[in-house]
Amino acid sequence: MGVGVSNWRLAQAVSKLGQLGVVSGTALDQLFVRRLADGDPDGHMRRGVDAFPFPEMARRVWQRYFVPGGKAAEAAYSLAPMHQLREPRSLVELCMVSNFVEVFLAKEGHKNPVGINFMEKVQLPHLASIYGAMLAGIGYVLMGAGIPLHIPGVLDAFAAYRPAEYKLTVTGAAQDRDTLMHFDPVEYAEGTLPMLRRPRFLAIVSSNALASTMLRRATGRVDGLVIEGPTAGGHNAPPRGKMQLSEVGEPVYGERDRVDLDELRKLGVPFWLAGGYGNAGRLREALDRGAAGVQVGTAFALSRESGLRPDLKKLLLAQAVAGKGEVYTDPQASPTGFPFKVAQLDGTSSSSAVYQQRKRVCDLGYLREPYAAPDGAIRYRCPAEPVAAYVAKGGRAEDTEGRKCLCNALMANVGYAQTRASGVTEPALVTVGDDLNTAAQFLAPGHADYTAAEVVALLMSRVPADAEVLA
Repeated sequence: MGVGVSNWRLAQAVSKLGQLGVVSGTALDQLFVRRLADGDPDGHMRRGVDAFPFPEMARRVWQRYFVPGGKAAEAAYSLAPMHQLREPRSLVELCMVSNFVEVFLAKEGHKNPVGINFMEKVQLPHLASIYGAMLAGIGYVLMGAGIPLHIPGVLDAFAAYRPAEYKLTVTGAAQDRDTLMHFDPVEYAEGTLPMLRRPRFLAIVSSNALASTMLRRATGRVDGLVIEGPTAGGHNAPPRGKMQLSEVGEPVYGERDRVDLDELRKLGVPFWLAGGYGNAGRLREALDRGAAGVQVGTAFALSRESGLRPDLKKLLLAQAVAGKGEVYTDPQASPTGFPFKVAQLDGTSSSSAVYQQRKRVCDLGYLREPYAAPDGAIRYRCPAEPVAAYVAKGGRAEDTEGRKCLCNALMANVGYAQTRASGVTEPALVTVGDDLNTAAQFLAPGHADYTAAEVVALLMSRVPADAEVLA
């Protein structure tokens, strides 16, 4: 769903209903900073910070970023530093606290498990983010957009009070180059280390080969798989083989991209299906084919509890009701090189005019590519940054064509758009699945919106009560 859409409110609402609410873990540190810059008007962040088990660390983070009464509406948000291989302690602490707070709030008011979803490609914050989530008692860690072979071992290490490491992928780095990221809980604890329970790990995959690889080569136990098809929102796995585009420029998926569920069942672990499963009939179909349940994105992204801006939800639901919602699988938009689903909405960067008018800037940096510079240093570049800067770092100018700054756009989607010195506000860029128009089914007659509970009720209307929905 993107940064902050599946927030603590949505995850809490879904988990209270006995399903698995999942918070988005991407860029939680920056999102937390912006909530504090707005003065934490409802006091939720304060409540989470007060529960953090290392009070001195919590105090440092609060004092650094909290703005009493909130910043002026026209003022820019302050920025946390961009992540790098060797992180400053203050940034590690921010990651720990922000992930703890999101999970803590999602777990309030019930005793059911909550999950957190990370992108493997956004590697730099992984260790501190996961540890912060585990301090809050996260029940599940989900990860895709890459091959997360080493995450199970990280979970095992933290649950056993041990340090963990994660190898950073660095373009052009020599085989023997040290690119390991390290995190030792002892270095951050205030007193005795808290006892942590190892969360279950679900790998998000798009092929039988990747599913098998995860189970054979992961550094620890893989507790299940989420099988995500190319109709799902957000990033999609590229088609297997040579990239072919349709007449309108979208990637073409074929038989090689279909998952053989008969083979999948032989792996012996539970699996959930994702991508176009947001209705009762598809859930029933998934269960009949051996799935434990489904993962639903778009329906929950448009629900009342999600973090998506109300005005954007209203526009998307109006399109859905009219059957006119359009979603474009853009092969160029994401700096990662993965196809990215984009809702076609006026006033957002889905419009060529809006995209062309935006001045390129890279100041959040989650999707930057680490690379080995000629002098041996590890540096960072992004195809969505200013073209001259990218080329100066050894990038190819043609790789910048059509690239969009997802980091700033996704912040804008959830009401935390940056204001530039010129007074211009960063535009949104909304991602949803191909099944956008089916969201109209959740609207009761005469109603303009719907709740997460209404989504769950309709999805579960034709299946046994023990079927599982992931949000």
